Amino acid sequence: CNNYDVVAVVHAETSTGVRNDIESLSKVIKDDSIFIVDAVTSLGTIELNIDEWRIDAVYSCSQKGLSCPPGASPVCFSERAIYKMKGRDSLIPNWYLDMKEIIKYWDGNHRTYHHTAPINMMYALYQSLLDIENEGLDNVLNRHLNVHNKLVRGLEELDLKMLVNEQSRLYSLNAVKIPDGVDDVHIRSKLLNDYDIEIGGGLGPFAGKLWRIGLMGYSANEENVNKLLKALNHLL
Repeated sequence: CNNYDVVAVVHAETSTGVRNDIESLSKVIKDDSIFIVDAVTSLGTIELNIDEWRIDAVYSCSQKGLSCPPGASPVCFSERAIYKMKGRDSLIPNWYLDMKEIIKYWDGNHRTYHHTAPINMMYALYQSLLDIENEGLDNVLNRHLNVHNKLVRGLEELDLKMLVNEQSRLYSLNAVKIPDGVDDVHIRSKLLNDYDIEIGGGLGPFAGKLWRIGLMGYSANEENVNKLLKALNHLL
């Protein structure tokens, strides 16, 4: 990391204890380190205080918590992170991800062409952020928490267990253990074809062992939770 001792990278997707995890980490990270947070699934679904938690770089996506079409990646950099990037003394092997060139494209002081902005995506992103503002950020975050709790209660009534303990759960992405003897692919196929509900399967070592149920943005509502619980009750 050149003149920096450490790059601390935190995946905010791993738990709902994001406030405690990141806030606690930020207090022990040295001033000569860069603090990076992955907020792909968490932006717009749980609390994320970039300045208060001294986050130097955070990145996300448009299609999850913001309920926007895929194609845009919201990012935020602190002055320290920008200084670090501008001071890089080796070439970036990927033009598209060269932040030094993108910064020139943004700031206007030394305007250089980097890419053609996806204007329709910017309008879509504007609308998604306006929707959040109109609903109220606190209301949006509470909605994700409430529908998560409703889902968990309903799953427990069906004798379905969550993968991780309560304090480590993410409201917007719920990992549910598949009961013994239940065919993962069959259930997910029936949900999709018969009920128009799509849930994700487990990845890597969790393939065939759990379901991933997303409650993000506009989809995080009680109607969707009720529909899924009713379908699982019938299928199981």
